[in-house]
Amino acid sequence: MKKLVFILALFAAHICQAQDRSFNPDSAVTTSHQVTINGQTVKFNAVTGMQPVWDEAGKVIAGVFYTYYYRTDVTNQATRPLAISFNGGPGAGALWMRLGYTGPHRVRIDDEGYPIQPYGIEENPHSLLDVTDLVYVEPVNTGYSRPVGDAPLSQFLGINNDLRYLGNWLSTFVSRHNRWTSPKYLIGESYGTYRVSGLALELQNRHWMYVNGVVLVSPGTLGFWRYGPVGDANLLPYYAATAWYHKKLPADLQQRDLEEVLPEVEAYTVDSLIPALVRGGYLDAGKKQAIARKMSRYMGISETAILQHNLVVPMAFFWKELLRAEGYSIGRLDSRYLGIDRTVAGDGPDYAAENTSWQHTFTPANNYYVKNYLNYHTDLEYYVAGHASWNRFALENKTGESLRQAMAMNPFLHVLVQSGYYDGATDYFNAQYNLWQMDPSGKLKARMDWKGYRSGHMMYLRKDDLKTANDDLRAFISKTLPGEGVPAKYNVD
Repeated sequence: MKKLVFILALFAAHICQAQDRSFNPDSAVTTSHQVTINGQTVKFNAVTGMQPVWDEAGKVIAGVFYTYYYRTDVTNQATRPLAISFNGGPGAGALWMRLGYTGPHRVRIDDEGYPIQPYGIEENPHSLLDVTDLVYVEPVNTGYSRPVGDAPLSQFLGINNDLRYLGNWLSTFVSRHNRWTSPKYLIGESYGTYRVSGLALELQNRHWMYVNGVVLVSPGTLGFWRYGPVGDANLLPYYAATAWYHKKLPADLQQRDLEEVLPEVEAYTVDSLIPALVRGGYLDAGKKQAIARKMSRYMGISETAILQHNLVVPMAFFWKELLRAEGYSIGRLDSRYLGIDRTVAGDGPDYAAENTSWQHTFTPANNYYVKNYLNYHTDLEYYVAGHASWNRFALENKTGESLRQAMAMNPFLHVLVQSGYYDGATDYFNAQYNLWQMDPSGKLKARMDWKGYRSGHMMYLRKDDLKTANDDLRAFISKTLPGEGVPAKYNVD
């Protein structure tokens, strides 16, 4: 009898847990707020909740979590811009951009982006909400977004699956909130740049939804692969920026400003280093020595170490080697961060110093914010990093070409790229390379722009760059609004 009671108790506990972890895939809560942005009081509502994903038979197969901020003190919301934001990973929740960059509230951090305790939330005086409404979307298996019932997670993973269901979801969202006449912008960070590049064409071709702008924050390769000599050489400008930050360059370079040094390194990369690496082991020995000497000058590590790697220095080795003598390694996503490894010896850092800091900053603050600011209550775990991923380097990844096609078909579509000079994961020079390869005709370059910032992968964590990067977004939106310029020809020169 006692055993039966025990089993029933366990069963009841299991049922309660399942009920506690359940969620309504079609529900939302609205809260009212105000913040001061650029000295102006902005009143707004925040709509937080779930919107369903349906299969072709009309069955709900997932709930996608979102946060939608819209101003309540404007006269005509129907024509007000709407910016749709995605984070990366591809399993990262939307907390980074929402609480770090463009949202009306942000995490409490110091001026360089390092954690402050106790954890807290403060107003974001540079938020984009003064000029555009904002929606932050958490794809399935990120944030609180989950499959429903026995719907397999696999149907949401993979680049094409991702674009298909999110395109349908966005079309429904725009209809529900009556935003079809609003100018629309897609903003993606890291893996989110693959998403928004592909969505620009997906929305155009399948839903007849045309966007005014696509913003790529710390973009990946977008399907423009660069294996071999080009990929190896293209890292040199990032190495130089990092060495400059840590004061490891020769005095004549170190005394110059970063943005004066980098064009020299970039030119050397394209004009000299790539042709040298193309020759591989057949490169003349004297030429190889001269190349190593020049690379050492720009990288801040020894000629010997460079020659030992046959002029191709792995990133992990560079992160370990640059400050080896001081006993530190440097961060991958942001090379301003320092790690303390178990040993000075080794070919790479023990851990990602920057990611540890960022998780420390964002995760507790986000969980507090959702409950106490947005009044959203759930027993679901917020997936800061989703528990399943997929191969972003798959052959199906042609998102850069999708963005080119979308631009070719839509003469009002502009692209802005934002990069941190100290980002070793999606480095700034390869972000420029993306633009060069995306538009081989040169006919779209007037609608493409690139901006660099003196921080890393999440450049907005640094106070000065938070302001500058948001101001660059404002300028981008302003110049791409309807009526701000109609192209003379459909294929703009």
